[in-house]
Amino acid sequence: MEDIIKINGYGGDFMNNPSVADLACSGMIGQIVTTRGTLHAVREMGKVTFVILRKRDGLLQCVLTEEDGIDVPVMASALEVTGVLQANEKAPGGCEIRLSGLRVLSHADRTLPVAIGKKRMNVTLEKNLDLRPVTLRNLRERAKFRIQMGICEGFRNYLTAQHFTEIHTPKLSARSAEGGANIFKLDYFHHPAVLAQSPQFYKQMMVGVFERVYEIGPVFRAEKHNTKRHLNEYTSLDFEMGFIDSFYDIMAMETGVLEAIMTNLKENYAPELAALDITSLPRTDNIPSVRFDRAKELVSEKYDRPIRNPYDLEPEEEALIGRYFKEEYDADFVFITHYPSKKRPFYAMDDPADETFTLSFDCLFRGLEITTGGQRIHQKDELLAKIEKKGMTSEGMEAYLLAFECGMPPHGGLGIGLERLTMQLIGEDNVRETTLFPRDMTRLTP
Repeated sequence: MEDIIKINGYGGDFMNNPSVADLACSGMIGQIVTTRGTLHAVREMGKVTFVILRKRDGLLQCVLTEEDGIDVPVMASALEVTGVLQANEKAPGGCEIRLSGLRVLSHADRTLPVAIGKKRMNVTLEKNLDLRPVTLRNLRERAKFRIQMGICEGFRNYLTAQHFTEIHTPKLSARSAEGGANIFKLDYFHHPAVLAQSPQFYKQMMVGVFERVYEIGPVFRAEKHNTKRHLNEYTSLDFEMGFIDSFYDIMAMETGVLEAIMTNLKENYAPELAALDITSLPRTDNIPSVRFDRAKELVSEKYDRPIRNPYDLEPEEEALIGRYFKEEYDADFVFITHYPSKKRPFYAMDDPADETFTLSFDCLFRGLEITTGGQRIHQKDELLAKIEKKGMTSEGMEAYLLAFECGMPPHGGLGIGLERLTMQLIGEDNVRETTLFPRDMTRLTP
């Protein structure tokens, strides 16, 4: 029948819309090529005009002269250009197109509200976020989220190679995994429900199925914080693994994850690192670890800072711990172990040597907590005792507890905050800078 069209698998797009890298490596220097992109910048140099296209992998320089009789359209218009491909070491990507034709695929309706063609836009954070659909077109802004892709890619590839199974857990739940008041509550067909604070219950249950699992997904915290490090929705890189000997196995796995992430960025994201002026990546070999109480003592002694809160680390303490281990060990990451039980959820295993502490840890990166993890309780009677000790109820946990009734191996896991990790890696000082569309106490759009 004439109205039936068969679609074959996509085998590459050089002929349809070659990237900058495609053109540079095509062996077609001196030949006529056609490609598409968005008008990113125009530079008039006397009788010569450079038309800069923004493409998925960078910028492509096109050249025209007055004699060509080609009009340059409005900035941000979508274009198809044709011309002779020429080598030029000074051009982005090492090549350029001497234009012979230009076709407008879509006109921009207005001038851009911000100059995205500059390396740094020099706008306030609020304006950056308000104009996100446009400001993300800036190459430096765009590079941040390509780096995030590389982080997730390294995380996923390493754990897959370690025989983890990727899972996708619900974000609507009947109750929270963490407890506390920082829960977004909602009506679910006339039943009370919450947005998931973490995939904790589900990934623990899946240890009994797959033994090793991981997930990359959103989590929601109704925390009334308005700081540079907090979000109400963020992306968590989670994994959980069974048949561990201790929580040090979890720390060793995270060390491998961090090494894989940095290797992946170095090998595959050089243009993005250059766009962000990152010349070296943090060290991930031999990450030091120190007990929570000892870490407090070390920074108190060296920096003459009194210990005010014996149960948690204050932001200033985290920063000083990062400084201490950089100065003493040249370490960018440090594990802080044996957090007080008072500040850990019910499923965290207490230290048999002293039950006021847990077999859990945080990982600090350049003085900021990016990871919380540890060994979990794997016996049902111990879980129930801990729930009672914390003044909680097991109502609504029936499915979770069923997994433990039917046998669970010793296990543990962690969650890494993607936006915080990115923020520290690229040297930003506000987590909103490394969040695609941030959600905080005052921002629900765009």
